[in-house]
Formats: sequence, structure tokens, C-alpha cells
Amino acid sequence: MDHDHAASLRLTLLGAISGLLAALVVLAFRSAIEWGHWLLLPGAAADGYEALPASARLALPLAAGLLLGIAFDLLPRRQREVGVTHVLKHLQPPGRERLPLSNMLVQFGAAVVAIVGGHSVDREGPAVHLGAGSASFVGSWLGLDAEEERTLLAAGAAAAIAAAFDTPLAGVVFSIEVLRIRYQVTRFLPVIVAAVTGAMASRMLSLQHPGVPVVPEHLGAHWEILAMLALGGGIGLLAVAFSALAIRLLRRTGGWPCSVTFTLAGLVTGILALATPQIMGISYDTLALMLLGQAELVVVLPLVATKLIATAVSIGLRVPGGLIGPTLFIGGAAGSTLGLLLAATGVEQAASAGFYATIGMAAMMGATLRAPLAALTALLELTANPNIILPGMLAVATAELVSRAWRGERSVFELLLNAQPTDTPKH
Repeated sequence: MDHDHAASLRLTLLGAISGLLAALVVLAFRSAIEWGHWLLLPGAAADGYEALPASARLALPLAAGLLLGIAFDLLPRRQREVGVTHVLKHLQPPGRERLPLSNMLVQFGAAVVAIVGGHSVDREGPAVHLGAGSASFVGSWLGLDAEEERTLLAAGAAAAIAAAFDTPLAGVVFSIEVLRIRYQVTRFLPVIVAAVTGAMASRMLSLQHPGVPVVPEHLGAHWEILAMLALGGGIGLLAVAFSALAIRLLRRTGGWPCSVTFTLAGLVTGILALATPQIMGISYDTLALMLLGQAELVVVLPLVATKLIATAVSIGLRVPGGLIGPTLFIGGAAGSTLGLLLAATGVEQAASAGFYATIGMAAMMGATLRAPLAALTALLELTANPNIILPGMLAVATAELVSRAWRGERSVFELLLNAQPTDTPKH
């Protein structure tokens, strides 16, 4: 066996180990969030902040933001760097691929507090950091070179996405499109193995529904192609508005203490949650209703605006959570709104509102993350329905074109990374 082949086999085995470790860390992270919800919301469904009185919906994110902000202000600046932007920063030249374990621990604890505390952020962004950090720990322990450690880092991130949504192929594509990992056949086998390992681990550990529910359907009439184009165009504008608000806030408040910015984010979220409590936390319970076509127009319509504002404010003010899940929610709400409006007009043969919500979810993810292929791949893996690909491609491509025309080719993560002032905490 020649040296190159032996090195490739070794890296592939390390990819499997990294994928398993990443999945275990991500599942532990999810369990910590579920435990927090169980303590905070006794007798209510997971993420059921609607059961809280109005005063608690206002006070909870405010208090969580204040306490978390004080804790962050006491940390050294470098240890405050968390999230996907932290991973991207370490992937940039001159080769700082190794992710510090201390930042990973901060990400774990801080994201649990932020999410359980009702802030409008997700668990998938932190999961990418945790997965990549776990794989980086393996590479650091074994003393791998920079290129090998970069491969393992991509493997850990892919495994995290695969474990979160049960979408191994989308996890691989995510590492290419979002993390900008250059594709090489010999180097990407470990990433594929890691993603498969992460998905298998999530299934074996009693995680039967790791992602979001969908109902397989298809377009009811040819004229709905125009509706898909309109949906994509509208979601492209939503993606632009989301990014613009988050970036503007970050540029203006990047030097402010975390105790101020996190508290302000909690205040905004709490005020918006007085009318729409569904925006608090990861919001996947409400997203599930939209995808199943069980949501009502009077509920869904305001959620498009309130979830967008709450999340953009939270991200712009550096709350240590993620934005992948909220983009799915915003897109799902926008798609559900269009589907419900079409149904209200009495148009025959139209697909259900759940179908439109599913398409909108993928379009918003693709336009915001600048990952159209990852969004389409996730769409196919989640639905197992090839009939959804054509309308999905129409909406995702249209949203991508609109978003690109307004803000160029950089993803929201790259924009956030570049918008952060020097020597200030990184989100």
C-alpha cells in the first residue's frame, strides 16, 4: 500500500470518528436545550412559549440577555468568538484552522441560555461550531497538518448539519457552499463519511424526527409556476432585508458591551413576543404546523415580519445563537402566507399551503446563506419527493438572483464577519 493511499484511508477513518464525535456533541447540545425547556415550560409542549403569560414573555428574554451579557463581558475577547463566523474566520488564510476548545464550551452554554431564554435564534448555527470544534479537537490531538485539519473541520460541520436535520448530503454541500471548502475527490471522502456517520448516529439514538415534518405533494396546476417565481422574488427581498438590518446593527453596536446589546435584543424580542409569542426560541413547533398546512393566515402573516425583525436584531446585536433555523421559519411563513392567500381566493387545483411553506423554507435558506444547492439538496432529502425539485429550483433560483442583485455574492455569514469592527467580539 503506497503512502498516499494509506494517508487517505487514515483520514477517512478520522472523518468517521469526527462525525460520530460531532453528532454526540450536537445531540448533547439539543438535549440540554430540551431539558431547559422542560424546566421552564412545565406541562407545555417543547418550545411552547405561547403558554407563558405576557409579562413572562417580555421578562424572560430581557433577563436572559442581561445575565448572558454580563457573563460575556467578563470573558476575554477571544473567547467570545462563536458561531459559523468563528469557523469561517479560522478557515481564512494564513491557516488558523484549529478551533479553541474554550470557545466551543462558551458556544455550548451560551446558546443553551439564549435559546431557552426565548431569544429568536437557533441551535443549528451553534451546532456547526460545535461539530467543527469537535473535529478540530481530534486533529489537534493527533497533530495533523493544516490541510488535513481543514478537511476534518469540514467533516465535523457536515456531520452537525446531518445530525440536526437527517440530511447527510446537504451537510456535505453546506461545507462547500457556506464554509467555502474547496472540493477535491480524495479529500472529500472523509467529509461524506462523517456526514453519513452523523445522520446514522442521530437515528440510532432515538432521534426519530431530527428535522422538520413535511408532507410530500406536487404542483396542482401549471399556472402555479408563476406563483413559485413570485414566491422566490418576494423571499429574495426578505433575505436582503434580513441581512441589511443585521449588518447595520452590527456596524453601529459592534463596540458596545454585551450586557447592553444582549439586553436590548431581549427587549425587542420580548416586545414582539407580546403579540406573536411563536417567534420565541427555535420556533420549530409553529414551523411544523405551517409545513403540515395547519396554520391560519391571521397567525402566519405577522410572523413573517416579527420573526425577521427579532432574529435580525438578535444576530446584529451578537446574541450567541444561530440564524439558519430562523431563515427556515421566515421562508416557511412567507410560503404559507402565499399558499393560504391562494386557497382563500378559491382557486382550484392549487397545492396546499404546506407545500408552499416547504418551498419558501428552502428559498429563504438558499438566498440568505448563499447556498442554493444545499437548500435544494435539503429539500429533496427532507421530502423524499422528486416532484418538489422543479418548483423548488424555480423559487430558490429566483430568490438567489434577487438577493445577489442587491447584495452581491457574499453570504450573510461573510457579511457579518466583514462588518465586525477590529478587536470587538465576533458573533
